[in-house]
Amino acid sequence: MSAPAPSPLAVVDAEPLPRQEEVLTEAALAFVAELHRRFTPRRDELLARRGERRAEIARTSTLDFLPETAAIRADDSWKVAPAPAALNDRRVEITGPTDRKMTINALNSGARVWLADFEDASAPTWENVVLGQVNLIDAYTRNIDFTDPRSGKSYALKPADELATVVMRPRGWHLEERHLTFDGRPVPGALVDFGLYFFHNAQRLIDLGKGPYFYLPKTESHLEARLWNDIFVFAQDYVGIPQGTVRATVLIETITAAYEMEEILYELRDHAAGLNAGRWDYLFSIVKNFRDGGAKFVLPDRNAVTMTAPFMRAYTELLVRTCHKRGAHAIGGMAAFIPSRRDAEVNKVAFEKVKADKDREAGDGFDGSWVAHPDLVPIAMASFDAVLGEKPNQKDRLREDVSVAPGDLIAIDSLDAKPTYDGLVSAVQVGVRYIEAWLRGLGAVAIFNLMEDAATAEISRSQIWQWINAGVVFENGQTATPELARKVAAEELASIRAEIGEEAFAAGKWQQAHDLLLHVSLDADYADFLTLPAYEQLVG
Repeated sequence: MSAPAPSPLAVVDAEPLPRQEEVLTEAALAFVAELHRRFTPRRDELLARRGERRAEIARTSTLDFLPETAAIRADDSWKVAPAPAALNDRRVEITGPTDRKMTINALNSGARVWLADFEDASAPTWENVVLGQVNLIDAYTRNIDFTDPRSGKSYALKPADELATVVMRPRGWHLEERHLTFDGRPVPGALVDFGLYFFHNAQRLIDLGKGPYFYLPKTESHLEARLWNDIFVFAQDYVGIPQGTVRATVLIETITAAYEMEEILYELRDHAAGLNAGRWDYLFSIVKNFRDGGAKFVLPDRNAVTMTAPFMRAYTELLVRTCHKRGAHAIGGMAAFIPSRRDAEVNKVAFEKVKADKDREAGDGFDGSWVAHPDLVPIAMASFDAVLGEKPNQKDRLREDVSVAPGDLIAIDSLDAKPTYDGLVSAVQVGVRYIEAWLRGLGAVAIFNLMEDAATAEISRSQIWQWINAGVVFENGQTATPELARKVAAEELASIRAEIGEEAFAAGKWQQAHDLLLHVSLDADYADFLTLPAYEQLVG
């Protein structure tokens, strides 16, 4: 008797979208279904392992480099695969969601790389998931243009040799895609984003002299990197392209991954392109993992934790040393400033801060860095040009002067700063404003001249939670309590209502955002990710 045919992948509860049939082809959905069948069980095991590791951290309040992988770290002989030409010079990378206007502007920005984001800068409405794929296909076939309905301004691609190389970021392992089910259960969002993009574009990108390149978010261990590597091996065989064509850059944005950087590169060594040093998600991960570790793990206001904080320096310098020891690119953090069209003085001060930040990264040995806005590309470019000159990178700077002990990465109390009442207000303001936009389908949001994404909301709500549970006393004598957070949130809601007017307030999702922020900030049972309860409320 022959084996039964596998159940088909089903699209559920979704209004038809224009051109969705170009993305959701029978062949592409069969590929995603096969990824799901083969790899989702391991993904489920690894998510369970995260919980076990978190429980161990709660018990010990410490982390260390893994004894079972010491031989990998000690073996100086292995290196990652050489970078393909299209990814050898990454001195400036721009980030952003895959809406049509952003796709054109990012590709035209003058940056070497565009991080095309299906993750933290994109609220995962079905429309954003599917039409983001359409926009990338159109970009690669040069069938993309855009006219802004408000301004009438038109956008079109520059010549091919002036466009950024795309590195696509799928969703993290924790998120499901409720609109695609297989045998009655949702497919992981990561496999949907990766699978549709890879299936449609892998050969097309090779024909353009590039390849299917990815950023891997929220990785917590080398075992999760191994899962991605196995997915890449299978996917390349499935569509018939050479092994090693895929390249992946891993975001080291969790505290546990910071202790496994070499092992992560080792697992992905045939496909690894580098590591990236993120900031907000990294701080969020520290709070999440050490939230019951006592006063020494209480973070001050998020803006007081710069990349020059001792524990952040340990993290970034270890990342550069690790990458260059193994022949991988080290990519620095985000310059999130959004230039003001009205305030030249604000711009001047911010541009000086961006320049100082990028000068430091280039001086530390990073091979490139991130910006959130095209106007910042020239500033970051100048910082890296000054160090690199005509060289594509500085992997030859091995940073053998760097020595990081396990405790250095979690020495939060080495930072001479404390939480403030203004910090609480700021966390509430940013949290409410970001979540409201996310619930309307916007993942990258300009708030107070900064481009914020889901990581910002995560650190905001995590700090509120931590300060309350640690009983922090602010400089004004007030204690962080649920009642104080509710008072600040109510004041912010009233302020927004006055600022935008009754009609706009009623048309938005402000009360819903306020309630959700307080839920994840005050609930005794700390939610692993804000986007999990938020996704349940996301329409579309």
